[in-house]
Amino acid sequence: MGRELRGKTLGIIGTGKIGREVARRAKAFEMNLLLYDVVRDEEFAKEVGGRYVGLEELLRNSDFVSIHVPLTESTRCLIGQREISMMKPGAVLVNTSRGAVVDEKALAEALKAGRIGGACLDVFEKEPPVGSPILECPNTVLTPHIGASTAEAQREAALIIAEKIRRIVEGRS
Repeated sequence: MGRELRGKTLGIIGTGKIGREVARRAKAFEMNLLLYDVVRDEEFAKEVGGRYVGLEELLRNSDFVSIHVPLTESTRCLIGQREISMMKPGAVLVNTSRGAVVDEKALAEALKAGRIGGACLDVFEKEPPVGSPILECPNTVLTPHIGASTAEAQREAALIIAEKIRRIVEGRS
């Protein structure tokens, strides 16, 4: 059995370009939005009907947590054992940003113990994730950093590349 998104709370960690697009789509599903970022954009929060909160509040109150931050020293293992322990028992963690933002060992332990509901990962601490404990976990969806590889996305990428080549050939970089 699946779960309906309508009425559920989505916590978005990182409200840059991708996090914002996720928020807009979640709004269409009538989800409640909790936002976390080191730089808050209250106008954006108002646009999507969300609100900025601290990381702990986001983790404690979200049914789904979606991560969209770059890998920096301050985001490495941003989500570790302590943070995962704050999540709701049925919560699902989604990481499509960078693998090292989440402590895979802590996530694997939580999944195996049933402390959270699931994980969807498109990135891993080491790629490919040979020997990763996450590979043997229940309630996971794992993709090899190709979650966005659709026919439409590939066409769009090809058009962008073609346009860049045309500009260079024409001398308009």
